[in-house]
Amino acid sequence: MKAIVTGAAGFAGYSLTRELVQMGHQVYAVLRPGSAHNDRFDGLQGDIYKIELDCTEFDRIGDVIREEYGVSECDVFYHLAWFGGRDDFAEQIANIDYCISAMESAASLHCKRFVGIGSQAEYGVTTDTMTESMMLSPVNAYGAAKTAAMYLSRRRAGQLGIEWCWGRIFSLYGDMEPAGRMLPDLLRKLAAGEAMQLSSCRQNWDYLHVVDAARAIIAIGERGHADEIYNIARGDYKPLREFVEQARDVLHSDSDISYGSDPDPFISLQPDVTRLMEHTGWRPEVSFEDGIMKYVNREVIC
Repeated sequence: MKAIVTGAAGFAGYSLTRELVQMGHQVYAVLRPGSAHNDRFDGLQGDIYKIELDCTEFDRIGDVIREEYGVSECDVFYHLAWFGGRDDFAEQIANIDYCISAMESAASLHCKRFVGIGSQAEYGVTTDTMTESMMLSPVNAYGAAKTAAMYLSRRRAGQLGIEWCWGRIFSLYGDMEPAGRMLPDLLRKLAAGEAMQLSSCRQNWDYLHVVDAARAIIAIGERGHADEIYNIARGDYKPLREFVEQARDVLHSDSDISYGSDPDPFISLQPDVTRLMEHTGWRPEVSFEDGIMKYVNREVIC
């Protein structure tokens, strides 16, 4: 299979690209020019071709693959690239255009399927179980732009005659997770025995290892039903405080943890992954305990 991945050096994109290569697929990895993350693929053995293009040039992906590699047809286009802050309106609006440009490049390469990657942010604040068919109510520009890209790319796919799927990623952790996010900072402080002050952590949360997420995205590309949306999560959500205490126990940490008031907005995650499992046969394989131990020990899950 010939696959294209935008955002290939990002958190989820790197694991997806590595999984595809290790499965024996030919992968065209679209990278941001000059990014410090582009060397992540150094030493990766397999059929991988790196293409450095700015997001404003996503309409040229097809031309570059044809001209530089003599390839006129690919199979699946995975679009993960996304830029800008949560309420950076200009950048978030631009991301919608980049998504459509990626779609058009996929069509120019006669890809059978386009898999766009959305977010839990499309759902907004809810205490209900999050099913793919529920009403969307994003609370920031990022979630609104993902929602708009979902609707518009679906319509454009119909016009171009390409199969379309959309995967909504929830909370991931694991290999290449950037510092500054809650879980890496929590694990660092727990490992060092530092005291910490957190919010109430009463909200439900769902943590899925990034390797399991990569395998879910591949499953959608290979076995997902055309014109469907899939939640990408573990599906066994529980109060965030339980994850915190579980991490402290696994690391045998003596850190003192104080819990404060509820965050505002109070975003609680209750993802339903029934559709993903039933349509593709995918199941998560990495336990939270194994995932955080390997992260702390800098071990890569293969």
